Amino acid sequence: MISDKLKRSYVPMTESAFYILFSLQSPQHGYGIGQNVKSLTNDEVKIGPGTMYGSLSKMERDGLIQFVGEEEKRKIYVITELGKEILDIEIQRIARLYRNSRGE
Repeated sequence: MISDKLKRSYVPMTESAFYILFSLQSPQHGYGIGQNVKSLTNDEVKIGPGTMYGSLSKMERDGLIQFVGEEEKRKIYVITELGKEILDIEIQRIARLYRNSRGE
């Protein structure tokens, strides 16, 4: 069960947080996440190092992601079940906004 405090902290989610969490559906390090986000958004969204590592630290503390190893001194993270639940809530929220904007 997701706590109300955690929901308030992440929903609605910032665009950067969304893409970071979305990118961690497979194990990735910060640089790889940044490259994935740039690719997904055709270079429209770029996440700076301060935002990236601050978000990763907070998400790890809150249990949304977990550290799974290191590759060439880069920490690798992956989304947890809790993170997947939060991401799903946000995706449903975005879908509802889209439906409502289309009058569906």
